[in-house]
Amino acid sequence: MEPKNFLFISIDGLIGDICWQVVKEGHNVKYYIKEPEEKDVGEGFVQMVDSWENEVNWADVIIFDDVLGQGAKAKKLREKGKAVIGGTPYSDMLEDDRAFGQEEMKKHGIPIIPYWNFSSFDEAIKFVKEHPDRYVIKPSGLAQNIKGLLFIGEEEDGRDVIQVLGDYQKAWAKKIPIFTLQKRVVGVEVAVGAFFNGTEFIYPINVNFEHKKLFPGNLGPSTGEMGTAMFWSNENKLFNQTLKKMEPKLKEEGYVGYIDLNCIVNGNGIAPLEFTARFGYPTISIQQEGMLIPIGEFLFELARGGKPKLRVKSGFQIGLRIVVPPFPFNDKETFRVKSKDSVIFFKKPTEGVHIEDVKLVNEEWVVTGTSGVVLIVCGTGQTMKQAQKQVYSRIKNITIPNMYYRTDIGDRWYEDSDKLHNWGYLREI
Repeated sequence: MEPKNFLFISIDGLIGDICWQVVKEGHNVKYYIKEPEEKDVGEGFVQMVDSWENEVNWADVIIFDDVLGQGAKAKKLREKGKAVIGGTPYSDMLEDDRAFGQEEMKKHGIPIIPYWNFSSFDEAIKFVKEHPDRYVIKPSGLAQNIKGLLFIGEEEDGRDVIQVLGDYQKAWAKKIPIFTLQKRVVGVEVAVGAFFNGTEFIYPINVNFEHKKLFPGNLGPSTGEMGTAMFWSNENKLFNQTLKKMEPKLKEEGYVGYIDLNCIVNGNGIAPLEFTARFGYPTISIQQEGMLIPIGEFLFELARGGKPKLRVKSGFQIGLRIVVPPFPFNDKETFRVKSKDSVIFFKKPTEGVHIEDVKLVNEEWVVTGTSGVVLIVCGTGQTMKQAQKQVYSRIKNITIPNMYYRTDIGDRWYEDSDKLHNWGYLREI
């Protein structure tokens, strides 16, 4: 494909790695980041711009990397005839407003877990006392980006949820104006996602397993993500009973991009949790590692409403994050002292490495940004064990002061796959 002009628009600098991959494929890329503290994320790897509006006429394709109001901008540009990957106000709400997302699932025939929406901590505490059970606390809106605030109750009488609600009322009341209590369901956590071209889904679909806890063994605080294992699949029972049912509405909206639905499944059925109506991070970088079609070519055709042939690797892909202090916590002083401007050292050239909060200075990779999320390292293989072996051998070639990562990404698959196959959710249709 002839070189095209790609304009990437970001709030927090999430999609820098894909910008870099598209640059390496020979395309022209300009990258805008809104947040001042994140503006040098990706610097040196890709051309940064201070105003995305000034670049609209230059761009052949415009790509938004988030929700939180980006859908309205994407829709407006699409209505002007631009080729855009991004959502709509409706698709933003699927993710930003948890209650709305649940009601839309219900409306389209997708079974949902019982949930209750609250704007008062006192009312929520009263509710749990009157209806003792295990619940999950899920903040809505901007607060849901603070991953440590998601709380999964363990006690049958709900006393741990009551305790946490009381703590949040004291410390977070102003930042959590709306939140949801969702009944906890036990089973295998699995997500199903696919790309949508404005009228229909593009196959194959993606089945993935997120690992959100900080430490191996699923211990420690929740993070945005520590690693993901995945594979590509033809249509299956899990997809057809959930995300596929949203196809008419997504077509009506003219949605273009990737959409994902996280679920808990067990022998009794599928319990959808929440939509991600955008690229996932680090999901999109791991997916790129598993694509045989150049991602620039794929995104170009997708944005124009085409049906790009999504050729992918067979088997499995794993991606895991290498992070530095204070991740997953927000402590600017600790980040400044322990991590900022640390140099990333490669013992030998290493494939499968994707950037997150990194910039290029005098040919050196340097830690930047504010989050402490530095690299995604990927591995692929015909079996999950082969993918694990490759990704962990690649990490041995990387040194960053104070770096840490999980050593068990993919281990869950061996038990989860037996359950999922036994229940029939992965059966291709």
